[in-house]
Order: sequence, then C-alpha cells, then structure tokens
Amino acid sequence: MSAQPVQMAVAGRELTITNPDKVFFPARGDTKLDLVHFYLSIGEPLMRAMFDRPVLLQRFPNGTTGTSFFQKRIPDSAPDWLQTTTVSTPNGTLSNALVIADLAHLIWAVNLGCLGFHSWPIRASHPEVADELRIDLDPGPGTTFAMTIETAHETQRLFTELGVRSYIKTSGNRGLHVYVRLLPNWNSLQVRAAAVAVARELERRRPDLITAAWWKEQRGERIFIDFNQNAPHKTVFAPWSVRARDHAPVSCPFPWDELDSIRPDELTIATVPGRVRANGDPWGDMDQHPNPLDALLVLVAADQAAGIADAPWPPQYPKMAGEPPRVAPSRAKKT
Repeated sequence: MSAQPVQMAVAGRELTITNPDKVFFPARGDTKLDLVHFYLSIGEPLMRAMFDRPVLLQRFPNGTTGTSFFQKRIPDSAPDWLQTTTVSTPNGTLSNALVIADLAHLIWAVNLGCLGFHSWPIRASHPEVADELRIDLDPGPGTTFAMTIETAHETQRLFTELGVRSYIKTSGNRGLHVYVRLLPNWNSLQVRAAAVAVARELERRRPDLITAAWWKEQRGERIFIDFNQNAPHKTVFAPWSVRARDHAPVSCPFPWDELDSIRPDELTIATVPGRVRANGDPWGDMDQHPNPLDALLVLVAADQAAGIADAPWPPQYPKMAGEPPRVAPSRAKKT
C-alpha cells in the first residue's frame, strides 16, 4: 500500500505530495519524495537558471520504466496561484504553459510525475526576446565522450576569441550543452542564425571532429552542433533537471576547468547536492555577464556574403525565407 500523502510548505505555498514512496528510478530505488527533496536541496541555483521561464513537461507517472508523454498545456485542475504563459508550436498552435515562478511551481509539476524540465530560451515577462544561446553538442553513432569534450574545448575557444562568455553543463545523457547568456535585444530568429554560424565556423576549424550537417547521412562519426535547438519555440533540457534514466542523472552545470575530468553518469540526485554545497553554483554569475550577439552576427554576415544559404529547418516548421530545399541529399540526387 502506498504511503500517505506528504504535506510540505514550499515558497509560501502548501503542497501535497501524493504517493511519495512511488519508485521513480528503480536501479537506485529513488522515490518521488527523493526527487522532491533533490530539487529542494538545489533550489537556489535552480531558480537562478530557470526563474520566469516557460517549461514543457515530460511526465512519467510510473517512473522511468513506465510510459511517458509531453504536456504543454496546464490542466484545468491546476491551483489558482499557478503562473502560466501562452507559448506557440512551430505551426502556430497556442498552449498555456507552466512558468517556473518559484520552487512551488516546480515541485507541483514533480508531483504530477515530471522528472525533468524542457525550458524555453525566453522569460515569460519578455517573450519577444531570447536571452540564451544554446549550443548542443550532439554525439552521433561512432563517436566517443572524449570527442564531445574536445568539441566543447573548441567551442569555448571560439567564444573566447569573440569575447563571448560561455558556460557548460552535462545534458544528463551523452552530450554537453554550452550556454551563452544574452542581452535581451534579439529574437529567436537572430539567435538561431548565430547558432548556425557558430556551427559552421566550428566545422571549418575541425572538420575531422565537428559537423554542422543537418542531414544524418552527411555527418559521419563526428559531433553534430545542433543549431536548430535555437529555433523559435524549441526547448532544451533544462539545467539541474533530472533525466528519465535508471540512475537518476542530472543535467548538471560545471566549471570549464572540470571539462577534462567530468563524468556525467556520476552526477546524480545523490551526488549533485553535495557538489553544490561544497563548490557553489558554477553558473552563479551568469546573469551578471550578459553578452551582445554582435560578434556572432558578424559570422552570419560573412557566410551570407560568401553566398552560403541558411541551414535546413526541422520538418515541423513552415518553409523559411532563404532556406535551401528541405530534402536529404541522397533523395535530391535521385530526383
């Protein structure tokens, strides 16, 4: 029989955690209540990273071994105090999404079976601008984590040369994510264009290691820079979020000087709180160092001047201005 619900006060709200002993991560035996306590233990750095951001919920009502589903729309049964905002899909469908206004909002979602969160690169208070550039280092088949680390070094070097301050985290899986906090002056179209230019410049520097090829058949055994994670209405797995894997790994920010020694599978809900207590928040000063996008837009302009077309967009987007034919090269040749 399941344990009795647990009542707790979070950010001035009274919350009820139902089925607190339900096992969410069977390899370790971690329960829903263990997950709640994890998020409460890292509340300060988590809120610095996620405050005022809309989030997409991926719910696992029966833990990592059960079925899951994505949920943008907040149910009608949500409490009156819950803050939401209107977000759009690429095809224009509107949804009322949860905003991480405080820890109570996040814990409310955890109680619904949301293990981790996928966040928008916007603030609900300023939805017209994107204040984050997110460089997703995506390891494909045949690649190693050592290659991902080397790609991260190349990414940091490029940003440093351009005078851009960057931060890094694990993805909670095989990849790494490099973040740049931006001044609130640019929209998602401009930020995506900058990400495309970054991906292409990294490929030019290390074509043996890095690819900006959207089509998988062209990538080979290289690390893909997934620029389309910056497209309008796209979300990325949020910092400090817990992945739906048996050992409960965390998408964990870490300092650049740990890059060569980081072991993502060791960063779990059991170990990350201790790291934060011992070392603080490695992203703690991010909001004090917002970057202009100008240096990256210079790369965009250089590619355009060289006659290089925009990169392909994901299939759920309408045909975009300046986009090349949205067809895999092998199919285009057959045509």
